[in-house]
Amino acid sequence: MKISYIWLCELLPVKPEAEELSVILTSIGLEVESLEKYEEVRGNLEGLVIGEVLEVKPHPNADKLKITKVNTGGNEPLNIVCGAPNVAAGQKVVVATIGTVIYPVGKEPMTMKAARIRGEESQGMICAEDEIGLGESHAGIMVLNHGAEPGMTAKEYFRPAEDWIYEIGLTPNRMDAMSHLGVAKDVCAWLSNHQGETVRPVIQSVENFKSDNQQLTFSVQVENVKDCPRYAGISLSNIKVAESPVWLKHKLKAIGVRPVNNVVDITNYILNECGQPLHAFDGDKIAGKKVIVKNLPGGTPFVTLDGKERKLDAQDLMICDENGGMCLAGVFGGLHSGVTDKTTHLFLESACFNAITIRRTSFRHDLRTDAAMRFEKGADISGVIYALKRAAELIKTLCGATISSGITDVYPNPAPKKEVILSFEYLKRLSGKEYQPRKVKSILTALGFEILKADDQDLNVAVPYSKPDISLPADIVEEIMRIDGYDNVKIPTHIRMSPALSEKPDKETVREKIAGYLTSNGFYEIFTNSITNSQYYDKEQPLIRLINNLSMELDIMRPSMLQTGLEAIAYNLHRKQADILFFEFGKTYLPKENQYEESEKLALYVSGNKMPESWQNKTMPNDSYFVKGHVQNIFSLLGFSKIEFANARHADLKDAQSILLKDKNAGVFGNVNPKILEQFSIKQPVFYAEMDWKSLVKQNGKTKITYREIPRYPSVRRDLALILDKNVSFASVEKVAYDIKSNILKSVNLFDVFESEKVGAGKKSYAVSFTFQHPEKTLTDKEVDKSMQKLIFAFEKELQAGIRK
Repeated sequence: MKISYIWLCELLPVKPEAEELSVILTSIGLEVESLEKYEEVRGNLEGLVIGEVLEVKPHPNADKLKITKVNTGGNEPLNIVCGAPNVAAGQKVVVATIGTVIYPVGKEPMTMKAARIRGEESQGMICAEDEIGLGESHAGIMVLNHGAEPGMTAKEYFRPAEDWIYEIGLTPNRMDAMSHLGVAKDVCAWLSNHQGETVRPVIQSVENFKSDNQQLTFSVQVENVKDCPRYAGISLSNIKVAESPVWLKHKLKAIGVRPVNNVVDITNYILNECGQPLHAFDGDKIAGKKVIVKNLPGGTPFVTLDGKERKLDAQDLMICDENGGMCLAGVFGGLHSGVTDKTTHLFLESACFNAITIRRTSFRHDLRTDAAMRFEKGADISGVIYALKRAAELIKTLCGATISSGITDVYPNPAPKKEVILSFEYLKRLSGKEYQPRKVKSILTALGFEILKADDQDLNVAVPYSKPDISLPADIVEEIMRIDGYDNVKIPTHIRMSPALSEKPDKETVREKIAGYLTSNGFYEIFTNSITNSQYYDKEQPLIRLINNLSMELDIMRPSMLQTGLEAIAYNLHRKQADILFFEFGKTYLPKENQYEESEKLALYVSGNKMPESWQNKTMPNDSYFVKGHVQNIFSLLGFSKIEFANARHADLKDAQSILLKDKNAGVFGNVNPKILEQFSIKQPVFYAEMDWKSLVKQNGKTKITYREIPRYPSVRRDLALILDKNVSFASVEKVAYDIKSNILKSVNLFDVFESEKVGAGKKSYAVSFTFQHPEKTLTDKEVDKSMQKLIFAFEKELQAGIRK
């Protein structure tokens, strides 16, 4: 929200310095994010002076140049070489003397220096309008009227506008501060509280408002009172649409609003002065002289002011005449009812619309207008008539108009003010400060609250219509504290707190544990956007599409973590970062019936080499076993000692493996399909794992941790070489080994894989070690051999394995 310092000061009875006012605004909750100098003309014409051309003669060495003598108010006239075709003696001109910095339109600033041009000395420059930022013409030098005096500064002559502009970071609930008058009311409340005397904003009175005649009247009918609780309008005749006066254009341009014409500029001025959106209709284009507020059938075409035809939704509130829609209420005008240069009759609208309806219409049609953003935060229903009168008087003054009707005000169900009861004990408990009742009343009165009842314990107040966000005692406490000043709350010597009970396991603790493991192993945590590009996915794949996407590239909610992670990998690869270890906690979204299902995921992304190249280690590329190892460690840290892996089919992964926890799918990992990598211009292999994080955390809470004594007796290792079909995985070997239910088998480990013609076609050899241990005694060879025989029998039966001697 942009606020003009000069405009704001016009509404204040006192004029604080710009920096002082910045501190006040921040202290009352209107955080000043920036304070910047505004200059209508870049450089503000500093250093430029008015001169009078005394003499013009041809340049002896150049046909197109002339040598002039210019009086700039100094002791001696300046000798200036000029190439302008229109320079002549007796002219009053703008001169840039030596040392002056000029700001040409669209170019970098230039500092004037003494120069010799074709052998003749030049002590400055006679300026064209584009050379000093006053226009775009370069046809010749600027020739001023005879009232200009030599030696006068150009700044004094042209009086370019300058101002200080505050950029205020408003929270969504502060609609009352979305105008200069709203901010001025808060500043006055602060001044009243801190200076000890009542300070009120300077508000333009409309008490003497009256219509000139009743020659142009429009009937107003509100069919949808729920979405339009109040609608007011007035008619004006003899409008002369023209350029706005300088003061009005300066005010609008200072806050970044482009001047259009006097009528449109007045509505924008009122919007930024008091926060009430207005809309002006060409009175001659309102069919039947009727204004009807209603909903039109869904699918009805409507051409908006930008020339686009839009299909209306049945929930869109419309301002209509007898023939159909004229305006999307509170959002955007229609092409065929707006004000043009030929407009002579006007119907001016001031209304209050339902915030939710306006917001939905605004997003539905992608029309984020200033009016919509005001209405969607809740408009001040009591300010409708003031804004209408104020605008009508300005149109009468600036457009030569005649007010040709009384005010039509359709307000069938006047809204009562909300009442809130605040106890002083609650105020003390929540704020941490004991406020005197007199001070509380003073602050609230200055903010526009009405004191209905007060005693030693409680305060009953009526909330002003301009603060629709206030409904609870806590809201009143916030109002009191921000005007009194948060810095005035002393730090207590004792802090009291109530212990909080949290569910077990604590999600954040578990997440921090896994993140700590991964970062300690070289992984970097990334955060990617949950909104992604539908072009990454098959057209037939069901997706959650956005209704009002911000761009063509961001139009769906991601169904998988993979693609957004690949964007991050591609970004790093393009910057010569080839070794990638990333992890991310995030959410995926899939359609489910008429809604969607949101799932929490943990994803690992691996590419490049396992460790950097050095004289001690050779570079080794990452592989799926590296990812599998980290997956196993993550599950182990979460308390799951046994997980299984099974071959799986996955559209985005090659050689995919499902991660099974208690026979339920808990995730998947594998090599990313090269076709997927091509979409991101990634030319090196990428390995990916995705785990169902929510399920893991939930299961983690059910895992019981047990303790036992470290074994005192030695373990025994036996090795076995198995000849197996190539399609048999080690996971199958491991499963068969543990399925024999041996109480002394502690671990199974694969330490070598051998493939050769000697082993047999379609075969491979696994070298597997088995570790045996008994908790209460030393094992004998006979006991170990018995278990080994069981293993060999099981491998031969279940896997058709051969035993290498």
